Amino acid sequence: MFFHHRDLAYTVRVDNPNPVFARMLQQAIGGPEGEMRVMNQYLFQGFGHRGEKKYRDMLLSTATEEIGHIEVLATAVAMNLEGAKAELVDDVVTNPAVAARMGALEPRHFLSGGLAAMPSDANGVPFNAACIDAGGNLIANMRANVAAEAIGRTLACRLLELTDDPGMKDMLNFLIARDTMHQQQWLAVLEELGPEQATNAPGDYENTADNQQHAYAFFNHLMDESLPADARWTSGPSLDGKGQFTLVEPAPALGQEPRLQKAPPEVHAGAEATDPTGASAASRFTRALGSAVDKVTPGAS
Repeated sequence: MFFHHRDLAYTVRVDNPNPVFARMLQQAIGGPEGEMRVMNQYLFQGFGHRGEKKYRDMLLSTATEEIGHIEVLATAVAMNLEGAKAELVDDVVTNPAVAARMGALEPRHFLSGGLAAMPSDANGVPFNAACIDAGGNLIANMRANVAAEAIGRTLACRLLELTDDPGMKDMLNFLIARDTMHQQQWLAVLEELGPEQATNAPGDYENTADNQQHAYAFFNHLMDESLPADARWTSGPSLDGKGQFTLVEPAPALGQEPRLQKAPPEVHAGAEATDPTGASAASRFTRALGSAVDKVTPGAS
């Protein structure tokens, strides 16, 4: 259950409306670095959390805060568009689309949004939830959240470089401060879980004895350059305390040369890749394919 408060999470003040900056702010709303990403990420992580209640509460509380950040940014976009000069709208209508997109009002802010923010990025591309990480594992989720807030904070700092408006600078500095806290709280969860649990995800599975030697070995895939043997990730104890980092140069090829069987005639892979005696294999393949299709489309002949 969610409740809405009429007051914004932070004051939005636009001293010098700028429709081009409004377009830039869209990236912080609907881009893969933006607030719609983290809002949905924390919501679905919280909805699916099966462990201690306090982590679910934290996730959903922060997700709700992110809803408020979207409202703040959407208001900032709308207020920047309120100052759009009539000639800028005329440019969108009369000039080539490329010119309008490169240096003036975002056409869809006028055509689709009616001078309002939209759930899209700075290029007008609708938000895509494919960037959301909700893996059902607390350690993996916390690591994904740290990364999401890190790139979001970076975006906010870049936006700060693009405006001289005092009100926008104040708003962005607030969002940067909140991104600082959010990074810190996810890192704090990992610290609270302890290195043995939080260093590797999932923390409830141990490497097999046969693969223990590969679990902490850095493979150098550079063909003509050695790596420092005293780097933190090439020597000394591993961060989970379960092994020692080693440097392996050059990177080993641990498998065999791939030798694939020739294809059945029905594949039409070419004479050099086709097994002329593969009729029975082809029959097995097509029968299996038909069976798979039947499972997807019951009743198919």
